[in-house]
Amino acid sequence: MLEGIIRESIGKKGTKALRRDGYLIANIYGKGLENIHAAFKSNEYIRTVRNKETLAFPVSVNGKVMNVVVQSYESHAVTGNLLHVDLMVAQPGVVTHYHVPVVPEGIAFGLKNKGLVNVSKARLRVKAAIENVPNSIVVDVTPMDVGDSRLIRDIAKIDNVTFTDSDRVAVVSIIKAK
Repeated sequence: MLEGIIRESIGKKGTKALRRDGYLIANIYGKGLENIHAAFKSNEYIRTVRNKETLAFPVSVNGKVMNVVVQSYESHAVTGNLLHVDLMVAQPGVVTHYHVPVVPEGIAFGLKNKGLVNVSKARLRVKAAIENVPNSIVVDVTPMDVGDSRLIRDIAKIDNVTFTDSDRVAVVSIIKAK
């Protein structure tokens, strides 16, 4: 489980000192909950997020354990290091927006015709309660040829989950390699 600390100072000076010590700045929030200004060890946070198997993962801040979902993050423009992350508490029964990753599955027919699989929308925005949200949205690319694409409306509907992106947005397509 990822363990963090409460930030006493939320100003620029305190933030720089924490980053210098190897911490990642985080804000934890949820519907009806008070915001928590926290900090996690950067390496531990990255290891936890990469190895998680579900959309929500547990964190412990000041002895309080909660399930959280990554809502957004900010990284350095040049180095790519994480600077800040927003974590939303996944409350059971509360319907809200989540970003679910898209996973292409299968070997596309268009790869034999010098095509490439292009995932144009890596995460889809959905509205649902956390217990209904899938860990990933699988898109079968096997029958696709060069020039074909799968739109949001082509994805199978999921019970109690609503896609909030426009239904004519392309998710996965097969493009011609140059």
